Amino acid sequence: MGKVRDKVVLITGAGRGIGAGTARELAKNGAKLVLIDLDGGPLRELANELGEKIALPVVADVCDLEAMQTAVDAGVAKFGGIDYVLANAGIASYGSVLNVDPATFKRVIDINILGVFYTVRAALPSVIERKGYILVVSSLAAYAPAPGLAAYNASKAGVEHFANALRLEVAHLGVDVGSAHMSWIDTPLVQDAKKDLASFGEMMASLPGPLRKTSKLEVCVDAFVKGLADRKRRVNVPGWVGPIGWFKAVVTSAVGDRSTLKQAPALVAKMDAEIAKLGRSTSARNVALEDVAVQPK
Repeated sequence: MGKVRDKVVLITGAGRGIGAGTARELAKNGAKLVLIDLDGGPLRELANELGEKIALPVVADVCDLEAMQTAVDAGVAKFGGIDYVLANAGIASYGSVLNVDPATFKRVIDINILGVFYTVRAALPSVIERKGYILVVSSLAAYAPAPGLAAYNASKAGVEHFANALRLEVAHLGVDVGSAHMSWIDTPLVQDAKKDLASFGEMMASLPGPLRKTSKLEVCVDAFVKGLADRKRRVNVPGWVGPIGWFKAVVTSAVGDRSTLKQAPALVAKMDAEIAKLGRSTSARNVALEDVAVQPK
């Protein structure tokens, strides 16, 4: 992956999961990294592992434009500019539209959509200057929605179209824009949902064929690094996700809904009952980070 050598890559949601794995692989291939996360502990551990000549950690909330601008400015000051952006930070909520906690629903939209906008807005001048590349992390959920995950579905569809619009705006400036679409990946997001909700695992098990399978983190990391290096328009993980995007109109049609509609009543009712017992509509880790985000600056 010589194409990323000496490139400066800004990664949000860098403390764990896909962000951290991608950071490690990019570092092996000679990239410099601006690592952003609200969870300071694992972020600093990762930066210490990679070394200060390679990685700059910045604790920031992607929902705070001023904080994101400060993070970008720090990266530019240290490394000279930003070549690539991986807008990866994202969370999910649990529960039906009727029963999900409204504040949690809003937090998902804020992080997954507004956070992408703030990340791109802050970094874009430097990316334009260096004729770089932006990879916005969407999901298979942008193509094939799941009941009980409305905020996540909506946000990932939103950022896909954000990436599509951004591409039209900056292509003439030498900047490429891609979107990443993953099925289930073995990340903290999926692990936490499985741990919290038996209904989540049942929902996954009810899906047809490959849709029920969880891919290893390494598979996603390899695809992301290649996507960044090759400045891809679409990064699909696994590869079969791509054709689902081509047939999105069929997937979301009355015909496509049939299988899910058979399972949804029981699964959604069970999920809502489990959430009521939990007393929260997202993972415990996300709740703790929400508390961090609202602390006085």
